[in-house]
Amino acid sequence: MVTLKAGSRPPWVGLGAAVWVQIAAGNAYNFPLYSHSLKSVLGFNQHQLTMLGVANDIGENVGLLPGLASNKFPPWLVLFIGSLACFFGYGVLWLAVSRTVESLPYWLLWIALCVATNSSAWLGTAVLVTNMRNFPLSRGTVAGILKGYGGLSAAVFTEIYNMLLHNSSSKLLLVLAVGVPVVCLAMMYFVRPCTPASGEDSAAPSHFLFTQAASVVLGFFLLTTTIVDHMIPLSASISYASLFIMIILLMAPLAIPVKMTICRKRTSESGILDQSVGSSDSVVRAGGDADKSEPLLDPSSSTTDLGSFHDNDDVSEVALLLAEGEGAVRRKKRRPKRGEDFKFTEAVVKADFWLLFLVYFAGVGSGVTVLNNLAQIGIAQGVHDTTILLSLFSFCNFVGRLGGGVVSEHFVRKTIPRTIWMTCTQVIMIITYLLFASSIDGTLYAATALLGICYGVQFSIMIPTVSELFGLEHFGLISNFLALGNPLAAFLFSGLLAGYIYDNEAAKQQGFNLLTSNVVSCLGPNCFRITFFVLAGVCCVGSILSIILNIRIRPVYQMLYAGGSFRLPQTSNK
Repeated sequence: MVTLKAGSRPPWVGLGAAVWVQIAAGNAYNFPLYSHSLKSVLGFNQHQLTMLGVANDIGENVGLLPGLASNKFPPWLVLFIGSLACFFGYGVLWLAVSRTVESLPYWLLWIALCVATNSSAWLGTAVLVTNMRNFPLSRGTVAGILKGYGGLSAAVFTEIYNMLLHNSSSKLLLVLAVGVPVVCLAMMYFVRPCTPASGEDSAAPSHFLFTQAASVVLGFFLLTTTIVDHMIPLSASISYASLFIMIILLMAPLAIPVKMTICRKRTSESGILDQSVGSSDSVVRAGGDADKSEPLLDPSSSTTDLGSFHDNDDVSEVALLLAEGEGAVRRKKRRPKRGEDFKFTEAVVKADFWLLFLVYFAGVGSGVTVLNNLAQIGIAQGVHDTTILLSLFSFCNFVGRLGGGVVSEHFVRKTIPRTIWMTCTQVIMIITYLLFASSIDGTLYAATALLGICYGVQFSIMIPTVSELFGLEHFGLISNFLALGNPLAAFLFSGLLAGYIYDNEAAKQQGFNLLTSNVVSCLGPNCFRITFFVLAGVCCVGSILSIILNIRIRPVYQMLYAGGSFRLPQTSNK
C-alpha cells in the first residue's frame, strides 16, 4: 500500500516538478550533439558510431524494469535509480571524450551509453505513472503535457549546448552526468503519489490551460532563438538572457500551486479517491464527515452505464460477504474486463493489446525512420544545411504531443475513442510519405511539419489509451512494453530497409566503386523513394488496424465516459 499525500496542491506541485524531470529524461536525444566527438576523438568509424546509436535507442526505449519498479517502489526510488544510471553512464563517456582516461574499450562505451540513456526510461516512467494516477480524470491532458515537454527537451539541451557550453561535447557530457542527476534529486521529493480530486474541479481546466500555454510559449521561444542564433550569432549577454527566460518558462507550471497557496479556496465540493492507488470503489468527501465514503456511481446510474459489463446479482452484497466469511460461499475469481485493472499477463492475451501495439508500431515506426534519416533526406533533396529542418520537426513533434492530448481529451468525453486520432494522423502520414517520395519543389518543409505533428500524436494517444483499457495498477509495465515498438521499428525500417536502399543507390551513383572514397553520399529522390512507398504501405495497414480497434473499444468509452465525464469502473473481487 502506497501512502498518498493529501491536499489539493500536492498534485500540481508534482506536475510542475515532473516538467523538469521530463526535460531531464530527454537526455537520450542529445546523441547527435556529441556523436561527432566520439568519432573524431576516439577514432571510431561510421559502422562503430552507428552501433553506438543502436545502444542509444535500446537504452532509451527498453523500460520493462522501470515499469515493474513503478508498481513495487515509490517514485523517489525509481528517480534515484535513473539518476545513478545517468551519472555512471554519461560519466564513463565523459572520461573517454575528455581523455581523462585513455583507451577505454569500445564494448565498455557501448554498455555505458546504453545504461546512460536507459535513465530516460526510469525518469520518464516515474513521472508519467505518478501523474497519471494523481490526475485520473484528465489522463489525456496530463500525458500530452508531459510528452510535450519531453519533445521540447532536445531543444532545451541544444540551447544549453550552443549558448552556455559553446558547442563543447565534453562539457555537455559532464552536464548530463552531473546536472541531470542533481535536477532529479532536487525534484524527487515533490514527485509523489497524491490523493487526486475525484470531482470535476472547476479550476483544473484553467490550470491545465495555463501549463499548456506555457509550454507553447517555451516551444516558440526555443524555435525562434535557434533560428536567430543560426542566422545571426548572438552576443554572450543575449545568450545568457535567453537562458534565463527559458528557465523562467520552465518554472511557469509551479505558479499554479503558488497561486493556490496565496488564494486559498474552499474545496468542499471536490472529492478525493480512496487511499489505494488504482482502486476506485469509493470516494471520500473532503467536506463534512471525512470518515464517510460514498460510491462514485449511484446504484441506478451504475446499472444503466455498466449493465453490459457487470452482472447484477439478486443476492445482496452484504449477505454474500457474510456467507463467504462463514465458508458457505466461495467467490469465483474472474478475469478483469476492459476498463478495469489488468495484470500484464492478463493484458497480453487480449486482442486489443496487440492491435494497439501494431497500430503504434506502424505510426511511430514509420515516423522514427524519417527522423533518424532526416538529415540525409534533406541533403538528398538539395538542402545543404538541415538544422532548420531538424528544428521544424522537433517543434511540430511537440505540437503533436501536446495537441493530441488536448484534442483527444475533449472528444473522448463525447465517447469517441482516443485511437480515432491515430487513425486520422496515420492517413495523413500516408499522404505525407507520398509527398516525400514525389520530391516536388517546396513540399519538403511542409511534409516535415505534417509528419512531426502526426508522429507526436501517436505518443500522446497511446499512453492514456493504455490506462483506460487496462487500468492504472500496472500501467507502467504495459505502456513500456508497447513502447518497444519504437526501437523494433527503428531497427527494421531505418537500420535495414532505409540503410540498404540508400547504400545501393549511392553505389549506383558512384559506379559501384565505393573503395575510392571514404564518404558515401546519395543525391536525388531515388535515395529514399522506395522507402517512402513502403512506409506509406505500413501506415495504410496501421490505419486499417486502428479502425478495427476503434470499433472494438467504442463500448469501453461509452461506459467510461457516460454522461460526459470520466467514470471509474466498478472493481471486481479477484
